[in-house]
Amino acid sequence: MKNLIVLLLWACFFEACSPKLGAYKAPNPLSAPDYSHEKDWVALPFRHDAADFTPKNETWIDDSLKKVDVFYVYPTNYKKGKTWNADINDRKLNKNLDKMAMKYQASVFNKVGRIYTPRYRQAIVQCFHESTDNSQAALDFAYQDVKQAFEYYLKHYNKGRPIVIAAHSQGTVHARRLLKDFFDTPEQKKQLVCAYIVGLSVHSDQYQVLTPCKSAAETNCYVTWSSFKKGYNYTGNVDFWGDVCVNPVSWTTDTLTACSNGSVMTNISRKKPYHTEAQIKDNFLWVDTKMPFVRNFKILHFLDYNLFWHDIQNNVALRVDEYLDKTK
Repeated sequence: MKNLIVLLLWACFFEACSPKLGAYKAPNPLSAPDYSHEKDWVALPFRHDAADFTPKNETWIDDSLKKVDVFYVYPTNYKKGKTWNADINDRKLNKNLDKMAMKYQASVFNKVGRIYTPRYRQAIVQCFHESTDNSQAALDFAYQDVKQAFEYYLKHYNKGRPIVIAAHSQGTVHARRLLKDFFDTPEQKKQLVCAYIVGLSVHSDQYQVLTPCKSAAETNCYVTWSSFKKGYNYTGNVDFWGDVCVNPVSWTTDTLTACSNGSVMTNISRKKPYHTEAQIKDNFLWVDTKMPFVRNFKILHFLDYNLFWHDIQNNVALRVDEYLDKTK
């Protein structure tokens, strides 16, 4: 029940939760993460952390057996504060991060990949309610942490291994830029298995080379979706308005309805996952789910991964197999 309450509170992402902060002021340089220190990573391979969560009916696969890496960028959990960017040493934020984003999002990739998740000084949620120079400055600042972490990862950890990029919400804002900076050339994209950049808008013209995935097994491409209750015509926050949507069940861009392998809410080990259907409508994902408590929500942003947890797990395994087969 406690996890359910936390999950429902997370649903307030697009509600105004913080007072005005005044003019933007960058954090003290002394607060910067040092990615040579393990403490400044939420998840790293070969150690026990929240990304290692495994459903009870599955067996943990040792990181030494995984042939790809997953670089995961988490969503906003900084909703109230006196500064535009969060402190990576905030214990409450870090505890919630482990309980929510790492458990219900990052863990979906641990069956096939070594997971790397850097702590970064995320922008406060207020930045998604007001399109101002202050908001953009906070997001730009947060991206510099993510970019620095990725550069450190490439230099010290990657060793030429294939990469899956995964993100949600604010994490997607930063992951979109990572793709542009590190994968948007014919040579660079060869290392990309797939990017799961979920929950906020993606525009196809952001990239010169990268394109949306058109099938479940395609590689060197990206997928994205934003979830809403079936029949709800969203007209709000522009952060949702992109021109790309990939159905996370069929993994195509058509408008046919597809039936999920099962949704999870707080119990990933639930023997009978909740029935869910998904259909693309005007580049949004219309969702019809039997999941209790949340099935009447109109905006299902906070469940973008939970609704399709098993579908994503199966899909990333398929894409990894396809990638490894074609690059032998």
